[in-house]
Amino acid sequence: MTIRTLLHRFRRAVAYLVLPALAVVIWGELSTSRLVAELEPNVWDKALHFTAYFGLALMTTISVRGDRRAFLWALGLMIMGACLEVLQGMTGRDADVWDEVANTLGVLAGFALARGTIAVLKARGLIEDGPEAP
Repeated sequence: MTIRTLLHRFRRAVAYLVLPALAVVIWGELSTSRLVAELEPNVWDKALHFTAYFGLALMTTISVRGDRRAFLWALGLMIMGACLEVLQGMTGRDADVWDEVANTLGVLAGFALARGTIAVLKARGLIEDGPEAP
């Protein structure tokens, strides 16, 4: 198995995991579950927000090979984070502008890391553009 084939399979696996990851983040932001209530005091809340959105941006950028759609995904994730923060205030949880700052920083960091890595891999000829290029 070549490195190109391995990278292609990795990208496809990540693409399949984007929707479940989105669902987990949305649930975590809006849930009043005991699990969420126990996790937040033990881990800095802003770190949870940053990490969740970093992962989503990384995954979506990898899924579309860092093309123009990656920017739209990043913008969409920032908007989603803002909307979820507003909705969070309606579920009995505290809405916090600093949570949205952490979300946005996570998106920007994940997007930048993935775009940079993809650019290096494209320059080395390990991945190429196209709908299903291995």
